[in-house]
Amino acid sequence: AYHFVSVPPCLSSSLRVPLLLTLLLLPGAVEAMASAPKGCGSSVNSIYYNLCDLTTVWGVVVEAVAAAGVVTSFVLFVILVASLPFTTDKRRKAMVALQAGVLIFTLGLFGLTFAFIVARYSTSCAARRFLFGVLFSGCLACLMMHGLWLALLERRGRGPRGWVLCLGALGLWLVEVIINTEWLIITVVRSPASGVAAPDMSCSIANQDFVMALIYVMALLLAVVLMPIPSLAHKRWRRDGAFILVTGIFTLAIWIAWIVMYIQGNQVVGNSSWDDPTLAVALASNAWVFLFFYTIPEICLLTQEDPDQEQPHDGDHVYPARSLIYDNILKEPEAPHQNMYMENKAFSMDESPTGRPMSPYGAYNGQVRSCVYQPTEIALIAKGLTRVRSAHTPPRALIYMTA
Repeated sequence: AYHFVSVPPCLSSSLRVPLLLTLLLLPGAVEAMASAPKGCGSSVNSIYYNLCDLTTVWGVVVEAVAAAGVVTSFVLFVILVASLPFTTDKRRKAMVALQAGVLIFTLGLFGLTFAFIVARYSTSCAARRFLFGVLFSGCLACLMMHGLWLALLERRGRGPRGWVLCLGALGLWLVEVIINTEWLIITVVRSPASGVAAPDMSCSIANQDFVMALIYVMALLLAVVLMPIPSLAHKRWRRDGAFILVTGIFTLAIWIAWIVMYIQGNQVVGNSSWDDPTLAVALASNAWVFLFFYTIPEICLLTQEDPDQEQPHDGDHVYPARSLIYDNILKEPEAPHQNMYMENKAFSMDESPTGRPMSPYGAYNGQVRSCVYQPTEIALIAKGLTRVRSAHTPPRALIYMTA
């Protein structure tokens, strides 16, 4: 557009020429300074005005909410990975991959919110159309496979392995990727056969067409709501099913609200400029629903002890359990009226009746005294399967048995 500027007649002829040259050479700068909204600098491109415009605060508020969601999602992902060494329940550990997938796609939803805050241009419109369904289908596919695992666990007593669930979620997600890729190729990339350049179709898409392209995502959302219902009867996994069900119900409510507002509400009100704010608010709010009602509760349950695993008694982790045979040996009652004592006579000399000194080794005949039971430490450690034969009597010690 051309702007006609009138020069005041009070200026001298020497000042009119430089002023006219300045206005002709820098029309964009003058227009930017005149039209820049409050809160935005003159160097900011006009497509980013919603990020800094303080007169229409919806962009700044949604931007702050999305930025906080990005930071929270990253912190929760680090906590989830750090909790793996402390997870004792193997079945819960198998669900960590699905929960990590939900966090990654939720992080993408927060990032996509910025594409709906900025003004429309070819790149932002293509990102909106492709990533909106792809990111939502990723979150819902992970939730659906978790709900399916709970349903099979309640019915058959055990669910599929973790890698099988990940492959199932990946397959469900790839279906939406293929659908959106074909849609972009048909409506944007492909040119007419005559060779005439087609106009940019990235942003010229009707609201009804945008919603119709998300039918597969709506089917996943309905499956997320219905899948965990059978698991509510399971005593142990009831909370997991409730988390998925509540997340699905809130997501369904948000989708119904933004679809009605996007297709019919804004046209009835007569303000079609609220289409982008409607989608931006829907993205940010739904992403926070995934965090609050599913991811955070599941991380809290991840480090709980497995109730099916037998817990050790107090002190068993310090003192190892002893065998029953060893305990029986220690508790074996002694023979009645028997007192064993040991008398060392290595340095004592008894006199014989004849008056001649008798050696303390005179009574030793080299035979084994099998009548004396001498338990040793080696025999006790070997669990005492049989009674240990008495060892040879040492030359310096004589053992006597008295009643």
